[in-house]
Amino acid sequence: MRIAIMGAGSIGGYFGGMLARGGNQVTMIARGPHLMAIKNRGLRIVSDQGEFVAFCDATDDPAQVGVVDLILLTVKTYHNPQAIPAMLPMIGEDTVVLCLQNGIDSYQAAAEVVGAEKVLPGAAYIEAGLPEPGVVTQSGPVVRIEFGEPDGGDSERGQRILKTLEHAGIPARFNLDIHQALWSKFLFIATMAGVTTLSRETMAQLMPHPEWRQVIVGCMREIAAVGQGAGIQLAPDIVDLTIAYVEGSLEQLRASMHSDILAGRPLELEALNGAVIRAGLKVNVPTPINDVIYAMLKPFAAGQSS
Repeated sequence: MRIAIMGAGSIGGYFGGMLARGGNQVTMIARGPHLMAIKNRGLRIVSDQGEFVAFCDATDDPAQVGVVDLILLTVKTYHNPQAIPAMLPMIGEDTVVLCLQNGIDSYQAAAEVVGAEKVLPGAAYIEAGLPEPGVVTQSGPVVRIEFGEPDGGDSERGQRILKTLEHAGIPARFNLDIHQALWSKFLFIATMAGVTTLSRETMAQLMPHPEWRQVIVGCMREIAAVGQGAGIQLAPDIVDLTIAYVEGSLEQLRASMHSDILAGRPLELEALNGAVIRAGLKVNVPTPINDVIYAMLKPFAAGQSS
């Protein structure tokens, strides 16, 4: 399969590297020193299971790639206004865009530009990093992709993508209710990103404090209430299950938005806590914790130094 990785950072780089090793024709869309490292030395993937170097095409110009079968959209959501139109030269009649960005509605940005019929929403579950140009790290036991048709149900293209991912050694699930999966991840990532970015501390630092644990649990319950109000069939014990996962994985948990605010980079605030507020307004469910997180982080959303 011809595959383009639109945003070959930590997450896109890991899955792109695995797909290249699995025999697919992969092109990494990257920039700067990271792009040059991939071109010169390949992309080195370092995980708990070992390491390998993926040799594949790389460019900063999607127009040079040509039409592909599959695009993994993995750029930060605040890059969408530039990244999504740039994908158009790679999209043909049968191209599928698999959106693996944070958020419950991020895939709609791509659907508005390239056509809803070409976009599949998905979620990536992985702890990955980019410690230096040309090197992607992955840690912890959780690595998988879940994706599905926006309106639910089975499809030939979904099964074809599933087989491609699995053949490359990527655990994956073609979910017949992808919105339930998106909200289940969203409850976790929006809470973790929001509280750690607001506090400038990690989950490992926050959870031992009763006052912060109360905020964390409250934020998750708030998001669960919004999801249920929107008709999402979340597990009744979703908050308890998520807290148990957090407590068992504290040292591995890092939110990219937390790293971004410390580095003075833009924040995915609109795709995360902003999305909670917007969804809550639609279904008349209050979101006071996310309101506070959003209000206090809004001044830093464009990348001002913290």
